[in-house]
This record gives sequence, structure tokens and C-alpha cells, in this order.
Amino acid sequence: MNLLDHLRRMAGNNLWSNDRLYRAVLALKPGEFEAERTSFFPSIKATLNHVLAVDQLYLDFLEEGGVGAAAHDDFVPFDAAPELYIAQLAADRRLTAFCQRLSETDLDRRVITDRREDGMIPEKIGDILAHVFLHDIHHRGQVHAMLSGTSVSPPQLDEFLLDYDVKVRQEEVERLRL
Repeated sequence: MNLLDHLRRMAGNNLWSNDRLYRAVLALKPGEFEAERTSFFPSIKATLNHVLAVDQLYLDFLEEGGVGAAAHDDFVPFDAAPELYIAQLAADRRLTAFCQRLSETDLDRRVITDRREDGMIPEKIGDILAHVFLHDIHHRGQVHAMLSGTSVSPPQLDEFLLDYDVKVRQEEVERLRL
């Protein structure tokens, strides 16, 4: 497997993992989504809004949309989990489609990232993708831990890449891409 194949699989994992996590979040009792918790961000709601805001920022960079830092700065947080889930699913589908369109040579191509006062920094597409996947995994882990203190058990998120897992997970990912 080459790096491009791996990044495409990571995009599929991102889509699948977010869907599984959101299915748990959508089952929370009233008040649990926004309840204050101990983590990097103070709630499940704040953490998931942060994930989406950053995903939209990096999608703009990757797609060379020209919005720049405003893609993050102008983000309006969602108050309700169902609407946030729909927006995250759309972002995950965009990211998956973007990865499917890439060629191996695209991974070393640089796109401009708007770092506000630090300037416009060219970054490699492959490095941006790796960063996005790590960022999302990091914060999904926080939500996963926060779910442990709710009425909903955290879902399994780490069975995806092994041969044992592939058949079932690939069918789920294909369903989500629609």
C-alpha cells in the first residue's frame, strides 16, 4: 500500500468513526451534550464544534477555496447535535471525495494555509491530510472519554484497518459516502 492509499483509507476511517461517535452522541439524554465536562474543551458540544470548524478550515486550504482563516473564524457553532452531525457528515464526505480525486504526485503539491498574523504558509497536501486525521482522532478520543460519564457507552472506534475489520467497515463507509 502506498501513502495515497493509506490517506484514502484514513479518510474512510474518519467518515466511519465520526458516524459511529455521532450515533452515540445523538442518543444522549437531554442536557448531556452541552453539559460541562473535564477535557480540553468544556463539553461534548464544544469539542465536536471545534472538530468541524477545523475540518472546514483545512478543507478550504486543500480545495484552495480562498476563504482562508475566516473559514474557522466565522464558524458559527451548532447548538444541537443533529444539525452538527449533518454538517460533519457533509465535511467528511467532502474530505473523502477530495482524497479520492488525488494522485500520488498531488501529495507533495503545496497549497497555501492562512496563518493569520504569521502569514500565508505553503504546506504539502499529504502533510495537511495527516494533520487533519490526527487532529480528528485526538478530539474524538476526548469525546469518547467524555461519553464515559454519560448515559451512553462510548462506541468502538479502533477496528477499521485490519483484514478482519475491512469487509464490514468498507460496506459501512460506502453507505456513508452517498
